Amino acid sequence: MKKILIISDGIIGQHFIQRVSETYTTENIYYIVQTKSVAYDDVNPARFKFFEFDPTSFYKLANILKMDFIQVVIAMDNQADVENTIKNIRNIKKQLRIIVLNQWNMINHDANVVLVNSNEILASRLQDYLPNVPVIAQNVGIGEGEIMEVLVPFGSSFVYRHMGVIEQKNWRIVAIYRNRKLIMPSRRRMIQPNDLLLLVGEPAVLKSVYRAIKQELGQFPEPFGSNLLLFIDMNIVAKENIKKLVRRAIYVHNKLKHNLVIKIVNPSDIELLQYIKDYRSMDVSIEIDYESVDLKQNFLSDIKAYHVGLVLVAGEMFADYYVRKALYEAHVPVLKLANRDFSTLKDASLILSDNRDLEKISATIFDISEQMNFNLELYNYLQEHQDDKEQVIEHFNNLSTIFSKSIKVFKEKENPIKVLKQKENFIQILPFTAKLTKHRMSSLFSTDSEKLYFKLDDYHQIFIPVQL
Repeated sequence: MKKILIISDGIIGQHFIQRVSETYTTENIYYIVQTKSVAYDDVNPARFKFFEFDPTSFYKLANILKMDFIQVVIAMDNQADVENTIKNIRNIKKQLRIIVLNQWNMINHDANVVLVNSNEILASRLQDYLPNVPVIAQNVGIGEGEIMEVLVPFGSSFVYRHMGVIEQKNWRIVAIYRNRKLIMPSRRRMIQPNDLLLLVGEPAVLKSVYRAIKQELGQFPEPFGSNLLLFIDMNIVAKENIKKLVRRAIYVHNKLKHNLVIKIVNPSDIELLQYIKDYRSMDVSIEIDYESVDLKQNFLSDIKAYHVGLVLVAGEMFADYYVRKALYEAHVPVLKLANRDFSTLKDASLILSDNRDLEKISATIFDISEQMNFNLELYNYLQEHQDDKEQVIEHFNNLSTIFSKSIKVFKEKENPIKVLKQKENFIQILPFTAKLTKHRMSSLFSTDSEKLYFKLDDYHQIFIPVQL
């Protein structure tokens, strides 16, 4: 049996003793010292021993300290009494661990004295009730934010997503609280609005996860970044297409209402450069690199420097293997602009595949379609396995209800790529995964519709990273 000494003379100490008496354990015996006797409800006399005396009295305290205590807890309302009580204990027990309620910002120089700052605890607890502020476990683990509690808002990107499609790298959802009940997570469990998620992971990663969960529609390209980047390599993009490319980028910029940076490398036409410079304004900036550069390194540096959330490139650049690899490694959405009108687009088309990557990027898809005023279309090829597809369709139907945006689901008996080739005024949206970085020749005989994205090269396409 472990003996614990509690020294109390105030209302906080009384509340503490009452809570301890309600905590079930058969391994501890509590010795309670109070300056004035207080009655407590349902106290087990075998586990609680009460004494009434002034703990600042060395003689009286010395008598009780003849027993072997593993710990002392002091909750008193007078700083001088606390300091003298600690002094008395130390004169008798040099190494005994002492926990002290600190209401006066006392300074501790004793390694075996733990000061619990009451002001910090109250302020932290009040902060937990503020909206849009993560609740971090402070008395569990190392208390640095590796355990976090997050309320899922109604318009969150996590709403109606299955646990199995949420990529959890260096973090985990370990519990779900719904209607004040604990629900254990599983791959098929679906997150619902107002669910309270308990997360465990690296503190820096959890901060990013928190922002992603709280992200609502109307923010794209957030949370990937805050600006748009039109990247033009004049050695790759046909000169006759550049003017139209810039005009389409300006149109997207006006729709999304985020700053646009036009970056030009390998400049080779003074007339085109002057045409592009004419667009320079407060929220459209022009950057021209006149020196031969390492395209990949330069591009990745620009993504970070300009806090880019959406990259716009010409079809010729995305077709380039090395450019495509660099775009993938940047982990930001890419809008590949084809050589056709953009302002007349009406539909955003998605081809369902055997994986559920579209579910991972669903909120971003709804956000883009909302801001660009696109209708959403899902194409389901019936000749392929249907289980995962049905779950994705269910997920999109749930989101369409939340966001009050209708979707159409087309059941196709022939390959949807052939169907879309007969269609006008649409943009295709795809998950941006590693398999899209392979050489096109290696995908020619594939049956994976995502690997065959280049079959729709003549149309605008948006590639969205599936990683959080």
